[in-house]
Amino acid sequence: MDLSITALKEKYAKTRQRTLDLCAELQPEDFNLQGADFTSPPKWHLAHTTWFFEEMILKAFAKKYDVFDQDYAFLFNSYYNTLGERVLRKDRGLLSRPYIQNVFTYRNYVDKHLKNLLEKRDDQGLVDLVILGIQHEEQHQELLQSDIKYSLSLNPMNHRVHGHEVQKTLTLKESGWEKMESGIYEIGHQGNRFCFDNELNSHKVYLESYEISTSLISNEEYIEFIEAGGYTNFNYWLDDAWAWLKSEHIQAPLYWRKKNGQWVHFTLNGLAKINKDDILSHISYYEAMAFATWKGCRLPTEFEWEAAADKIPWGSRWEWTNSAYLPYPGFSVAEGAVGEYNGKFMANQMVLRGGSEATTPGHSRKTYRNFFPPNLQWQFTGIRLAK
Repeated sequence: MDLSITALKEKYAKTRQRTLDLCAELQPEDFNLQGADFTSPPKWHLAHTTWFFEEMILKAFAKKYDVFDQDYAFLFNSYYNTLGERVLRKDRGLLSRPYIQNVFTYRNYVDKHLKNLLEKRDDQGLVDLVILGIQHEEQHQELLQSDIKYSLSLNPMNHRVHGHEVQKTLTLKESGWEKMESGIYEIGHQGNRFCFDNELNSHKVYLESYEISTSLISNEEYIEFIEAGGYTNFNYWLDDAWAWLKSEHIQAPLYWRKKNGQWVHFTLNGLAKINKDDILSHISYYEAMAFATWKGCRLPTEFEWEAAADKIPWGSRWEWTNSAYLPYPGFSVAEGAVGEYNGKFMANQMVLRGGSEATTPGHSRKTYRNFFPPNLQWQFTGIRLAK
């Protein structure tokens, strides 16, 4: 990302404002909601993204910088062992103090000092960290939307929260298959624009010929799977997935339920009838694998997905791949706290490719490697088949 300092400041301001805009319709009581230990409260997202700029940049580059509050380094650290102790993730919703207004003040304080710093210095190390901080906040903007939806879905009243649903209605276009020839393909990020370290290094892979669907699975197709006994036939499920399904009593995608004989789902507009033509969302890797098996197909690997990315439409859902999250050849972990960003999570996670309606515009790219544990459904995830 080759930006002038002026453009960088504008990008920073725009990013910071978008995070606030995503919270504009929340009430004070909503800011501390944490519906599960894999989610975080909106207040914590607002503070943690600010902590990143203070801890990683202002403390290191701004002379005589006075931190906003000494306790915030502990309260809003996420997983950086290099930077000390932190509140357990499952306990973030217990932080009724500081008040949300204090967090807004904290954001303004850090924004002011970061802007002043950029007016005085433009060395590459500083610029690179500001860009990383912007990308980090864009990641949290999507997590923020997913977490808000999940936590609010647990309210049995199904209140209308936003004037619009995070997940827009996206009807499927005519489906088909893109044929990909066997051969050697270049995988990974190339060029000088920004990427995360897990997209490096660019390398060659050999792929056998395959076909990949030009569309994602619809709600109607998934309902057919459910009604054909998809959640009751162990033959479609991985052993670990079957154990998860039974222990968690999973019978449908997240937010789905049957009401008066009709499939409905929770949205931020309240409970709504499921549109069968819409693209399926909020699906786990386990469910994606089971559906693919039922269809006599499979999920593409992340390498097959990337090789075909220029030939298929993507960006409406994060798409599960059949690839474990592992380092590329020559991957190395950076020194210090920044090195904890991606590398230490390369176990027990599956790769997703693409993007979603909740992804900040311009944030994703075809080499982007998202990753989550295989049982989680709360992201805006969907299914693309391969064969």
